[in-house]
Amino acid sequence: MSGTLARTGLIVLVALLLAGCTGTQSVLSPGGVEAERVHLLFWIMTIGSGIILALVVVLTGLALFGSQSLRSRFANERFITGLGLFFPVVVLTVLLVYGLFVMRAGAQSQAPEDGQLRVAIEGELWWWRVTYLDGEGNRITSANELHLPVGTPVELALTSDNVIHSFWAPTLAGKLDMIPGRENTLTVTATRAGVTRGQCAEYCGGAHALMAFHVVAHPPQEFEAWLAHAASPAHEPATAQEQHGAELFQQAGCGSCHAVRGTEADGVIGPDLTHVGGRLSLAAATMPNNSQAFSDWIVNNQHIKPENKMPAYEIFTEEQLDDLSIYLDSLE
Repeated sequence: MSGTLARTGLIVLVALLLAGCTGTQSVLSPGGVEAERVHLLFWIMTIGSGIILALVVVLTGLALFGSQSLRSRFANERFITGLGLFFPVVVLTVLLVYGLFVMRAGAQSQAPEDGQLRVAIEGELWWWRVTYLDGEGNRITSANELHLPVGTPVELALTSDNVIHSFWAPTLAGKLDMIPGRENTLTVTATRAGVTRGQCAEYCGGAHALMAFHVVAHPPQEFEAWLAHAASPAHEPATAQEQHGAELFQQAGCGSCHAVRGTEADGVIGPDLTHVGGRLSLAAATMPNNSQAFSDWIVNNQHIKPENKMPAYEIFTEEQLDDLSIYLDSLE
């Protein structure tokens, strides 16, 4: 009875652990061509290792509690050599070959055709600069989100000018380092629409854990509409509060670090804010995206994400802070 309860408890524990691995940031919920290969290889290795573990447990039990004749057979040199040497060599060799086949090691990836979309992603401290290079040579800069068309290979050019980062979107593909002075490329193909999450997977400093991003996969027509909107300038302030907030943005010098296309703000130190109000999050997936979050970030950003390059602005009155936050939130 106790053995049955122990087995039941173990099964429930494993199920709960696996359930915790699903969701918006998990290799167990693949949404890309390479991630589907990783998912298949994971289950092959997990099931195979489980079978081998069960075999070892059974043989150990028989060696401890079996009959004397059976235990004598286990002590035979050929039995030990077979299971202890040849069996692991054969299994690991087969697994290596199969893994290389599944992951298509050495094969040319399906690269984008001439004129198709290319995305340059730069690892900053501690956020992501994302620039879309369309077929006409236009550069459309955003931050902290990667938008992709479903079913189309997109080449990601990964760079860093500070420290080593690692780009990891588990539902799309495996990790790839971003090394200063070098460009690494990764071709990804989203297989289903939806929103997932990625993370910097290489320790890069104090706020490393707060350097995440969202991946948004669109049906092709929706992606074209999104890209056209992303390329457009910011809309004009529509209310008195938004107008006042836009004036404060310029007067406080925000435009020296941030760009808002269609205005005099053309800074390149911080994220492009042209359509910041339409993003899924603020501060690289650290905060929700609303006017209150903008206010909190402006005043308390060093507390929220220590050592980031933006100083804490405590120069605004409560009314000014509200107007500035409402203006930023309106940039959709």
